[in-house]
Formats: sequence, C-alpha cells, structure tokens
Amino acid sequence: MNRAHARVEIVKSWMDPVMVLQIVSPAFSDGGRIPRNHSCDGADRSPPLSWSGLPEGCLSLVLLCDDPDAPAGTWHHWAAYDIPAGETGLDEDFPKSESVGPIRQALNDFRRIGYSGPCPPRGHGPHHYRFRLLALSVEHLGLPARPNCRNVERAAVPHRIAEAMLVGIYER
Repeated sequence: MNRAHARVEIVKSWMDPVMVLQIVSPAFSDGGRIPRNHSCDGADRSPPLSWSGLPEGCLSLVLLCDDPDAPAGTWHHWAAYDIPAGETGLDEDFPKSESVGPIRQALNDFRRIGYSGPCPPRGHGPHHYRFRLLALSVEHLGLPARPNCRNVERAAVPHRIAEAMLVGIYER
C-alpha cells in the first residue's frame, strides 16, 4: 500500500507545473532594442517591467540593471530592493527617489538614485542591458541609507533562491 501511495506522489509531482521566475517588458523583448524613451537620448524613463513564477520561500525581490559592455567594466544603472514578494512589476517611469512605499532604490554609477537608462559612448557598438530579478529568502536586506548598486547586489546574492533576466540592446 505504501508503494502505491509513493507512486501517486511521483505522478503528482511530475504533473505539477514547474514555476519558473520570469521578467518581461512590453517596451522591448528579450534581446530586443530598448526604445529611445528609456535611454539618456530620450526621456530616460524606466521601462515597465512585470514578473511571474516566484519560487516558494520568496520573501522579497531585488531588481538590478547593468551594462557589462561598458568600456570601464560593468556599469550599474539601477538597483531597486526590498520589493515585497506580492508585487508583480514596476510601472514605467518608476519614481527616482530612495523610497517608494516599501521599495528602496540605490545610488547608480551615474551617482543618481533610481533608474538611469542606457547611455553608451557613441560609436562603441551595441551594449547589452541586463535587467536581473532576484527572488530572495529574506524580507529586507538591512542596508544602510544610500547604498550603491554594487552594495545591493553583494547583500542580495547570499539570499538568492531564483533569478531571471531580461536583456535589452542599445547603441548610439
């Protein structure tokens, strides 16, 4: 009788849909061109982002945006953290302030709080902007006031239980 019960559990487990963390934007597809409106050549507005498939045990989220193609090494454009697990996305033109409700934002490599869009050197070729969503096993990172994006990433990685990425391309 126990074997039959075990077999049912295996079948049930096999049939359960696998939740996969995903991040998307209606502004551009994965591997697609980021619209000018979301860059320094336009209004420099953050793109709308949504996500799904949060894993079990996710208590908060971190959103990171960086450019690994920058001439001086990876350039950090945005870090939003302490995003409650119940959130399903961030609206376009998310406010550029340290706190937006429970969500906190870090100082980016432009020395500004919040999102600063693609702004690669002219003629440097296409740059890949990685929007990374980290699902964390903690509610809050407990960072001091005005951390930079690197501080947020370093604090988040040990608590990461899942990660999703959306890559946009921009060239000047």
